[in-house]
Amino acid sequence: MNWDYPEPHVFPVSPAAGDIDGLDHTNNAVYVRWCEQAGWSHSVALGLDLGDYRRLNRAMAIGSAAYDYLLPTGLGDGLLLGTWLVATDGRLTMERRFQLVRAADGATVMRGRWQLVCIEIDSGKPRRMPPEFCAAYLPAVVGQGEQGPAEGDA
Repeated sequence: MNWDYPEPHVFPVSPAAGDIDGLDHTNNAVYVRWCEQAGWSHSVALGLDLGDYRRLNRAMAIGSAAYDYLLPTGLGDGLLLGTWLVATDGRLTMERRFQLVRAADGATVMRGRWQLVCIEIDSGKPRRMPPEFCAAYLPAVVGQGEQGPAEGDA
């Protein structure tokens, strides 16, 4: 696969009948749901799950999200959703990227990006990442010298 960044956390997906809209392709909202699932899968693989978030009273919340829908997908297409952490200030914020690739031909069909902010769950207010978040997430951030695609690249 021609991934935007090295060593993605890969989350396989495939559109089911309920994911297809009136235009006979995967509804855009389905991609958003898949990104949420892939983000959680990556977090769990790095050692932090929802129970840890609750125990620490902290969460990485989406402050903003953007998705570039490049090509349609259809019922039963085999897709691979890669995700990476690509930036962090090491205190409060991180950036997560997504790339959805059609397995049959390697075409990138969607890219997404989230700006994440650490919050205190009880208050919803921004708070510094606890040491457990730093230990799990910071080593997974793609190296600063590695460049992904420019905004809007297909």
